[in-house]
Amino acid sequence: MDGYARFLFTDKNGYPEVAMHWENRFNRMVKRYNDIHRVQMPNITPHICRHTYCSNMAKYGMNPKPLQYLTGYSDIGVTLNTYMHLGLEDTTDELKRMEELENARKELEKNKEEKPASQKMFRAI
Repeated sequence: MDGYARFLFTDKNGYPEVAMHWENRFNRMVKRYNDIHRVQMPNITPHICRHTYCSNMAKYGMNPKPLQYLTGYSDIGVTLNTYMHLGLEDTTDELKRMEELENARKELEKNKEEKPASQKMFRAI
């Protein structure tokens, strides 16, 4: 199609699927769920999945630059400000992670000061 091939998702005619296809699938799944369960699920769209993906990748520590590439935006500000939803818990986790990294660095520095073992320290039995 227009010089592009090997699409991940195609319809029965081999044409690439668009967001509308997925939105219809999501709507049917949510409707079936809501028909069965008392607590109702909100509508889900492919765009919501995009937000979730970006937020999860940020939480797992993905560098924003590759994430920008994967989302297809030329401006990293769009990726950072629109698609990354992080909260207080995420900030607390990041601070803990940074503290653990600092403690590990101090431990490495402390171990550098210790003399390495030499063969003279061991006796053959």
